[in-house]
Amino acid sequence: MKSPVVNCVRYGRDGGRSDISLDAISDVLAVDDGSFVWVGLYEPGEELLDKLQEEFGLHDLAVEDAHHAHQRPKIEAYGNSLFIAVHTAQAVDGGVNFGETHMFVGPRYLVTVRHGTSLSYDIVRARCEREPELLALGPAYGLYAVLDFIVDNYLPIVDEFRDQLNELEHDIFAEDFSRDTVRKLYDLKGELTRLRLAVTPMQDITGQLTRVHTHLVGEEMRLYFRDVYDHILRVSDATDTLREMLTAAMSVNLALVTVAQGEVVKRLAGWAALLAAPTLITSWYGMNFPHMPEFATRFGYAGVIGLTAVVVAGLFVLLRRARWL
Repeated sequence: MKSPVVNCVRYGRDGGRSDISLDAISDVLAVDDGSFVWVGLYEPGEELLDKLQEEFGLHDLAVEDAHHAHQRPKIEAYGNSLFIAVHTAQAVDGGVNFGETHMFVGPRYLVTVRHGTSLSYDIVRARCEREPELLALGPAYGLYAVLDFIVDNYLPIVDEFRDQLNELEHDIFAEDFSRDTVRKLYDLKGELTRLRLAVTPMQDITGQLTRVHTHLVGEEMRLYFRDVYDHILRVSDATDTLREMLTAAMSVNLALVTVAQGEVVKRLAGWAALLAAPTLITSWYGMNFPHMPEFATRFGYAGVIGLTAVVVAGLFVLLRRARWL
């Protein structure tokens, strides 16, 4: 079974790395030497979170939120520390799987807690370690790197949604109506709405990090968080545009189906009109009266047939010109 503790690392003032145990966290934080601790967890149990609460002095409500997944994206301040919950997303087999990441941020620590479908932050940590001069800025840089990684993973999903919509547009204007096209449009809009619910709150989170919580995000780091904010705006604008295009595509599909049904009704009405004329004429001769028109005429039967054919042919020409047939 995979351990819920992915990493527990101390980074020094110069950005240098050294692995430590969970029990040593409080001892490291007790020495004010400019270092900070970064702990990475994946779906930890209650006992492990209680241990981290003891080592870092985390707030009870923040720990409770981190233990239970399905949190809304948010940022909460508890004294001089922050609790941040964000939703992650990644494309899997043509669909989108969503997960969550909860983060505890203090002056000298960063704790990331992953739930559900979420890529490992080992890539992020390795990237930070290649830039020790930036890592030396403290946990704020690690927080920036994680948020930037999460937002960057939104972009390929938006591009994939755009490609799927372009493919569906060809099906929308196809000759034959397909229920599968409508279902795909509906599913795509549902996933896009879930992505938008994950992206939109990130604007407020990064905005607060650059404007409100200046004790944790220094002047040098605010530029980096503003860059993340710009990426989020780009993703948000793209999702809004795609949602509008999907709504329009569904409306166009419905309109085309209605037009197609109208054409079928017109054709049925045209053929009904052609059948109504001979039905009306011949119904007269079904009545049992001796003095019917042309009843005793030698060529009456042929005359009625000819009249019926002329009337039907005239109706056919008129309906064909009106494009009812």
